[in-house]
Amino acid sequence: MAQDTAPQAPPTPPATPARALLPLILPAVVVGAGASLLYELVSGLAERLQGVLWGPLPDALGIGRYSVLWMLVMLTATGIAVGLVVWLVPGHAGPDPATLGMSARVLPPVVLPSLLLATALMLAGGPSLGPENPIIAVNVGLAFLLGRRLVPRMPGAVWPSLAEAATIGALFGTPVAAALVFSEALAGRQLKGALWDNLFAPLAAGAVGAMTTNLVAHPTFDLGLPAVSGHPGWGDLSAVLVVAPLAALFGMCAVYAFPFVHSVFWRLRHPMLILPAGGFVLGLLGALGGHLTLFKGLGEVEELAKSPDGWTAGQFATMTVVKLAALVVSAACGFRGGRVFPSVFIGSAFGLTAHALVPGVQPAVGVAAGVLGMLLAVTRQGWVSLFTAAVLVASPTIVALLVIASLPAWLLVTGRPQMQLHDDGTPIR
Repeated sequence: MAQDTAPQAPPTPPATPARALLPLILPAVVVGAGASLLYELVSGLAERLQGVLWGPLPDALGIGRYSVLWMLVMLTATGIAVGLVVWLVPGHAGPDPATLGMSARVLPPVVLPSLLLATALMLAGGPSLGPENPIIAVNVGLAFLLGRRLVPRMPGAVWPSLAEAATIGALFGTPVAAALVFSEALAGRQLKGALWDNLFAPLAAGAVGAMTTNLVAHPTFDLGLPAVSGHPGWGDLSAVLVVAPLAALFGMCAVYAFPFVHSVFWRLRHPMLILPAGGFVLGLLGALGGHLTLFKGLGEVEELAKSPDGWTAGQFATMTVVKLAALVVSAACGFRGGRVFPSVFIGSAFGLTAHALVPGVQPAVGVAAGVLGMLLAVTRQGWVSLFTAAVLVASPTIVALLVIASLPAWLLVTGRPQMQLHDDGTPIR
């Protein structure tokens, strides 16, 4: 008698009862609001300091705000300031940021104040990094520390997940980003309960974090680019199938260069040599690419989007190359920051370069495809890359194009080194 050898489907995990999820709501609300407020506080202070350093101060000294001299002075001074924090302040601003990603480890409490200070100085001074990685790390550390003390019966693993989701929701102004990140992180794990049971608390924290940010700061990712005209056509499909993979390949150039640039800077050994040297190089890059290639990039990409035909293809290409080089240098020499926001600028400038070279490439299509490919290369976060590229142009008709374009772009980056290093300086794969 023949035996049935067909593979059986794995048993469906039992659903988590509501009484097990209800106690998570209050911690999620508290962590969500707290994480968002801390992010807004650090960002607000950094913006005020930036306004002084790049406004009244050079005006009072009779120096152009974005002159070559002032960019060299400010970027080098920022390297000195952050270097002093890394060298002298207790906690030393945490481990080498080249070894960290968006999913943060729980850092010791002594590290958190110095990490916040280094991040605020970096954001104000002009290096090409965003706030996401260090803010997530600080919120994770604070949530774990306070949660374990105030609610000792709650499993310790809950607090980092709540803080990470809350901060991602606050950064993007929507809990959808947090849900997508956690869905990707949960893939391949043996889940206890249904997927939505596992997402329940992080999604609640992300929603509260996003809502708090929206109430306090009213953020938007919509660049206001001209809408995609009509339904997507064959020309739009051809454009995304070319631009997204090319942007991914361009991003991979930075990924492969990253460990070599990191090793060059770290041969200097001391933070008071590494960071000022990195700041000086960033000043030279800023002089080459202009002031739009400074800072985290979100405000600057809005300026590009206001006039997608306001620069030549050569100018867009120069900004793209300079900003990518500035991202590599900033992340390699020890400035504390994340890589998502500057990658948005790089991808947008790349897409607008394509539009300037081939006017048939609609600006919104070029920008979305460029951001998609660049983020796939730099972050390896597929859902976040798709989500960010789609919300930048606020066009539902482009989503199908981006999903199709993500397939060849992903084939170019998957299995290859990432823009994150092991402690020994070798790239993570």
